Amino acid sequence: MEAKVEYSNGEVTIVWKPYLCRHSGICVRGLPDVFKPAEKPWIKIDAATTSALVEQVKKCPSGALSYYMNADKKNA
Repeated sequence: MEAKVEYSNGEVTIVWKPYLCRHSGICVRGLPDVFKPAEKPWIKIDAATTSALVEQVKKCPSGALSYYMNADKKNA
């Protein structure tokens, strides 16, 4: 199984699969306060609203970024 990293704000969890990332920069240009590749951790999940995070993650062309709503996972 390939490595993945999860970032959560309590409401939504962003899943990053670095091995899929093609470095298109769409995430960084879309939410520069959240996606900061020069920093560790590189995703500052508290820097945007849940809805803004979800909308930006949906634009990831490689599938390296995905998300799930925490309430949905608890109910699954």
